Amino acid sequence: MAERERSQRSQVFRDGLLEGTVCAVSGAGTGLGRETALEMLRLGATVVGCGRRAEPLAETAALGEGLAGRFEHGVLDIREEDEVDAFFDRLLERHGRLDVLVNNAGGQFLSPAEAISPKGFRAVVELNVTGTWLMSQAAATKAFIPGGGGKVLSVTLSPHNGMPGMVHSGAARAAAENMMRTLATEWSRFGVTTCSVAAGHFATETLLTKYPREIVENVAKTVPVGRTGRPEEVAWLLAYLASPAGDYYSGATITIDGGRDNWFGPWPPGELSRRDGDLPAEERRVEP
Repeated sequence: MAERERSQRSQVFRDGLLEGTVCAVSGAGTGLGRETALEMLRLGATVVGCGRRAEPLAETAALGEGLAGRFEHGVLDIREEDEVDAFFDRLLERHGRLDVLVNNAGGQFLSPAEAISPKGFRAVVELNVTGTWLMSQAAATKAFIPGGGGKVLSVTLSPHNGMPGMVHSGAARAAAENMMRTLATEWSRFGVTTCSVAAGHFATETLLTKYPREIVENVAKTVPVGRTGRPEEVAWLLAYLASPAGDYYSGATITIDGGRDNWFGPWPPGELSRRDGDLPAEERRVEP
């Protein structure tokens, strides 16, 4: 009973924080998108989720039963302009407004750069760049600009200093981040704010089941804080930005990755981790 109660209420935010807010979340059937949808539901929002498969969305809906907000969902390929337009038309017909768009849908595959086919590269760009653009533009032109404002929050990736094996995704996510920076300026006159949330290594089902075992078992060692992130930690950040506390954030890329953007692994590494007393005299720290 106590566990059920904890799952029904946010661990960090007050009840009703997003009450009256209408949020669209792409990729709401799994991973970070699912956790974001559930956190916003706990806070009282109406969440309209979408994704390419009906079954995961139905699972999110089942998990959201009994929470303070309301969850609706529909199958959508964000790369298809007609489908995107229809999604927002239905949303506005039903609710009359949209306050927040979370561009979470995306994807990539691990591959050496020389082995990526032109088709594979285009597929990743279409999903992460074209899809983000179609969703953002439709939300802005159909809801945010006529309604006097709104927020676009796009989930991207960290680290930013290059991701071997993911040149297609790195290029696409950099484009999405620049898109958010540019739109933050262009659409500011309409009361629209845009931000990117660059997520590092999070223990989602995709990471745990779709990547080589060597990566899964060792990825936490590459993060300065010594662990992978929990999906709810991204959800908390997105809920914060969706709330009034996030109203002044725009044009920013907020990185949430346990310090991985700045350094690979723990500090001090290797031999430098020895205590000063174990070092030769000439290497010991000299106090002023």
